[in-house]
Amino acid sequence: ASGAGDDTATIREALLSAATAEFAAHGFAGARVGHICRQAGTTVRMVYHYFGSKSGLYVAVLEAAMGDLRAAELKLDVDETAPLTGLLQLFDFIHDHFDANPQLISLLSAENLAHARYMRQSEKIPAMSSPVTRLIERLVRLGVADGSIRRSVDPLRLYVMMVALSYFHLSNAHTLSAIFDQDLTEHS
Repeated sequence: ASGAGDDTATIREALLSAATAEFAAHGFAGARVGHICRQAGTTVRMVYHYFGSKSGLYVAVLEAAMGDLRAAELKLDVDETAPLTGLLQLFDFIHDHFDANPQLISLLSAENLAHARYMRQSEKIPAMSSPVTRLIERLVRLGVADGSIRRSVDPLRLYVMMVALSYFHLSNAHTLSAIFDQDLTEHS
């Protein structure tokens, strides 16, 4: 039997799903709470009940999107692989995840334009990143020890470069297509 807790989770998830699509398509300023509620099959009152405000809903969307990325990254089993192979597997995962999640690209691009105004309101997002950073630090340390990675490699900068190589071509596909007069929105 389904209880009130199930209804709460269902409504909350429906709001997050609809809000993710709305914020990704229109940004924070352009997103309409009424449209989100219609898509979720609920009322505006429920947004304020679960999230406190439109900005609270937006922060929850960012937390969910980043949480999905982090959870999937941490499922990678690189314990038994050579350090360099483990880093390459992480890079492949990041690349594939961004490719499969265009809404994440839109959300992150909008947050960058807003100087991470809403992301900075989240206490969860920085905490989510520390396990990934520790994983890379461990792989770099092992790679330095076995000689496959230079001592000068900074784990955080390495992660940023992995994300850059996985993100830039997607976040800038429309402008690059216009510049080079070739449709780069079709990717394989």
